[in-house]
Amino acid sequence: MKKKPLVVVTRTLPESVETRMRELFDARLNIDDKPLTREQLVEAVKTADVLVPTITDRIDAELLAHAGPQLRLIANFGNGVDNIDVGAALARGITVTNTPGVLTEDTADMTMALILAVARRLPEGAQILPGGEPWAGWAPTWMLGRRITGKRLGIVGMGRIGQALARRAKAFGLSIHYHNRRHVAPEIEAELEATYWDSLDQMLARMDIVSINCPHTPATFHLLSARRLRLLKRDAILVNTARGDIIDETALIQMLEAGELGGAGLDVFKEEPAVNPRLLKLARRNSVVLLPHMGSATLEARTETGEKVIVNIRAFLDGHRAPNRVLPSMV
Repeated sequence: MKKKPLVVVTRTLPESVETRMRELFDARLNIDDKPLTREQLVEAVKTADVLVPTITDRIDAELLAHAGPQLRLIANFGNGVDNIDVGAALARGITVTNTPGVLTEDTADMTMALILAVARRLPEGAQILPGGEPWAGWAPTWMLGRRITGKRLGIVGMGRIGQALARRAKAFGLSIHYHNRRHVAPEIEAELEATYWDSLDQMLARMDIVSINCPHTPATFHLLSARRLRLLKRDAILVNTARGDIIDETALIQMLEAGELGGAGLDVFKEEPAVNPRLLKLARRNSVVLLPHMGSATLEARTETGEKVIVNIRAFLDGHRAPNRVLPSMV
């Protein structure tokens, strides 16, 4: 009987995915779901035929230097691969794959939810009755938020998620604007009635709501720098469901503390899982809505992600080109 390849999975995955992996491979699972230590990752790359990391695992050149000759595939559980040194992997003859397209709808849902949560003060309102605060009933000027219908939404990054967000936002009556490396297809632009801005600076200065939906790359690190954040209107809302490093978090905190921004909704952070204590303080003051990286957290998304990982592994091991192979030019 042919020996099954050893597949090391760094975190706990949905039960149906893990069951299928056990059927197909010699799967070493992470039952406790504790992030692997650096030493455990070293041991994994030394022994595994296939490594299945997640976005929280740092697979850099130093780690890959310990890889055994049998390691030929890193099948990332996630769309983004900024946790992997793709160039270093390919230099060692290791293929890298990801799982694009799975998280689009769920992340767009959460982005729209954050826009509504900030504009309509939902977390603040949701705390009042369970918190036992006396409520005198409806009043004309109590808990006033802001209407989003008729406002301008500026989307930074008009890929799959940006377009899915635009469709939702258009249904809510928002005017769609976007900045991207290039125009989207004319038919999509027409469908969304979207306005393209080649200048990010000019777009930011005119938007009521700004959503970050671009990938995290060296080119997008601090794309919203302190200077660009200062371009935002004083009552603008900023939402980020992409990656924390795309925004200069310190500059954003300073603006929120000074009341120089209408509000913010953040699902990602610079040093996560650590969150800046100043952001936590602002959240307690209801100046910002914070979520613990929940943008793609649905059972459907996690299961589909796992299924794509399995498809990539099977295709590769069968001698075919993995359908979601990542190249350095894509990063």
